[in-house]
Amino acid sequence: MRPTHIIRLALPAALAGALLAPAAAPGEIRSVAVEYADGEAVLEGYVAYDAAARGKRPGVLVIHEWWGLNDYARARTRQLAAMGYVAFAADIYGQGRRAATRAEAAQLAGPFRKDRALLRRRAACGLALLRRHELVDADKLAAIGFCFGGTAVLELARSGADLAAAVSFHGGLGTPRPASAGQIRAKILVLHGADDPGVPADEVAAFQAEMRSAKADWQMVFYGGTVHAFTNPAAGDDASRGAAYDERAARRSWTAMQTLFAETIGLPTGGVRDDGGKAGLGRFAKEKIAEPVVKAGKATGKAVKKAATWTWDKLRRKDD
Repeated sequence: MRPTHIIRLALPAALAGALLAPAAAPGEIRSVAVEYADGEAVLEGYVAYDAAARGKRPGVLVIHEWWGLNDYARARTRQLAAMGYVAFAADIYGQGRRAATRAEAAQLAGPFRKDRALLRRRAACGLALLRRHELVDADKLAAIGFCFGGTAVLELARSGADLAAAVSFHGGLGTPRPASAGQIRAKILVLHGADDPGVPADEVAAFQAEMRSAKADWQMVFYGGTVHAFTNPAAGDDASRGAAYDERAARRSWTAMQTLFAETIGLPTGGVRDDGGKAGLGRFAKEKIAEPVVKAGKATGKAVKKAATWTWDKLRRKDD
């Protein structure tokens, strides 16, 4: 049976009511949780948009890290909304399924890494919902993903999804189902830590060979001295652990994403914003996660998680 993509929440009506209300203040970012489904699996995503803007605009799908749809993915979704996009953070794992430890994250991600058809279908569910949103220009869609989400975005592109652009931030590159010639419709951008221990050189080479064979429009940017998870301040600053935030790579990669968006779906706010590692997300994160944790010498999962919770609470109060 063909999987169904069901929106259980009456999202269009709710948003229509909001749009008929008095105009919001410029730059007022509104967000709402969205319950939807893949067959019998109940999923809960998160949509954000600028309530002050009028008319249709490009849509960006966001796919979370292996932790699940957490506050980091929501913060990035709001950041995209502030840039003028309708952004939707998809839920790959299912409603309420979030990881607090690496062991839990590996357990949640495992089935999707093994079953790429399932991973592609869950990503496609989110894209289908975004496409149907009443504020979205369905001809201008992009997808971005972080770590596990970067892998998911590449799988979505390999499936032949109707996307203008697909961007992977420090994602896995390997696949058991490589794309055939002409299958990839999206322009591909891979933003990669040159010293990421989770993606060996042979995996990088295999990905590049696949893109050439598929005749894809692709580009790959390597950030020197950079490891895994470089866009997420909650990863801490200790690169010896294999995953660490890098402000410079975070900023440069976000700018590279916008450059591709300018070519494919457009920049609603009119120009590239060089704020990927400093404004909003990055400012609070650097001050309240990276610097205090490193100073205290407590770059443990527990310390980072506690600091991250404080930071994302600050972002939520600031942006919602």
